Amino acid sequence: MPRVAAGADHAGVQLKDVLVTHLRELGHEVIDCGTHGLDRVDYPDYGEAVARKVAAGEADLGLCVCGTGIGIAMAANKVPGVRAATVHDVTSARLTREHNDANVICLGERLIGPEAAREALDTFLGATFEEGRHVPRVAKIDALLPTEEVAP
Repeated sequence: MPRVAAGADHAGVQLKDVLVTHLRELGHEVIDCGTHGLDRVDYPDYGEAVARKVAAGEADLGLCVCGTGIGIAMAANKVPGVRAATVHDVTSARLTREHNDANVICLGERLIGPEAAREALDTFLGATFEEGRHVPRVAKIDALLPTEEVAP
């Protein structure tokens, strides 16, 4: 079973906690990177924390939750070796693993309910990279380097 790092800001902590409990009930080892309450915190800190666990090999996959799943995905994707994707349903969860070899799933607590989130997470965990025609595309993503700031 994959080890999963999980993290959320204050706008996603309730859904993260539901999903962490679900993962542990399924027998997954979970590294909970926080947050653990409703006090306002910044989503980039938790997206980075999860991404660093995945990039370092301390976790096989990551789970990030914020209000929309978008900002925390942007933060996680800044860490080399991480391919974080915001998903909204089982189809997007399956395809991002099969086609994009995503290793971090990002969800928005304000956009998806707990049952749909559990189903998407289970689908993400159960899907595998199809390889084939997708390998060179994922390699291009992994090869992208930050660009120097360009003056307008």
